[in-house]
Amino acid sequence: MQKTLIAGPAWVGDMVMAQSLYKTLRLRNSNVVIDVLAPAWSGPILKRMPEVRRHIEMPIGHGEFGLMARYRLGKRLRLEAYDQAIIIPRSWKAALTPFFAGIPKRSGYKGEMRYGLINDIRPLDKSVLTQTVQRYVALGLEPDAGLPPQQIPLPELAIDAQNQQRLLAEFDLNLGKPVVAFMPAAEYGPAKRWPPEYFAELAQKLLANGKQVWLFGSAKDQPICQQIMTVAGQGVVDLSGKTKLEDAVDLIALTEQVVTNDSGLMHIAAATGRKIVAIYGSSSPAYTPPLTDKAKVVYLGLECSPCFERVCPLGHTRCLRGIGVEEVFGLCQR
Repeated sequence: MQKTLIAGPAWVGDMVMAQSLYKTLRLRNSNVVIDVLAPAWSGPILKRMPEVRRHIEMPIGHGEFGLMARYRLGKRLRLEAYDQAIIIPRSWKAALTPFFAGIPKRSGYKGEMRYGLINDIRPLDKSVLTQTVQRYVALGLEPDAGLPPQQIPLPELAIDAQNQQRLLAEFDLNLGKPVVAFMPAAEYGPAKRWPPEYFAELAQKLLANGKQVWLFGSAKDQPICQQIMTVAGQGVVDLSGKTKLEDAVDLIALTEQVVTNDSGLMHIAAATGRKIVAIYGSSSPAYTPPLTDKAKVVYLGLECSPCFERVCPLGHTRCLRGIGVEEVFGLCQR
């Protein structure tokens, strides 16, 4: 048995994509035990990944240093006697706990002066490893393995059928008409969000075509979802801010199709096997595509794209406003 500790990423979409690494490790060694050190919010997602034995909660908030807390956690983890640590984040502080845990092999990419903290340092050639998921999977291979990885196992989140039935009853939902899920927000910023009025117009077209629309998002996304619901009217159900992350997984799995910005929920939808229409603005589908063969991507690829900015630096957001409702509706129909 080999015991591996993964220092996981800090974003929902990245955590879903990291499952490709966990699956790679299991494919290479069926006896590997994988524990993931990650923020508290990621626990429900990790529980839906059968490759992961245990979630170890990082007791420090995103961006906090917390040297003593990292030391104490590392000291406790020495009892686990891990054989290897894989540190996904490229920050200096992310490598501290595995170092304090005395894990003999600590793998990660060259980052913020991490020499010594990481003793299996990998160069990151972004021209070869062009996708986030490739970079994750490569850390699970030998240093001399050919890159980019030829085999990328796709994320697959387990679904809780009993919880699905509970949620349908709790929110008085029905599946009498096919459901299209909208994820109209994106935590990163407005430069990744297709305009709410476009989502509202698309909802009207889908409703007229015999569908129902469910809106997903966090409590911070409620103003956007309320705007869509107000314009689109009856037949739209606003679930934003009302579900836990694991509940969103189970409800999304009940939908026929998803229309989404490039967001964490997009990656969750992909990992539940949904058909997806994914809309990209300031980010690039070449870098973080939905990891499924059931996705259609809408991306204009303007001369100013991708800028990867939170807010359009030119003030026009043409990369999103130039994507018409009719085009997206047509992809939904096909």
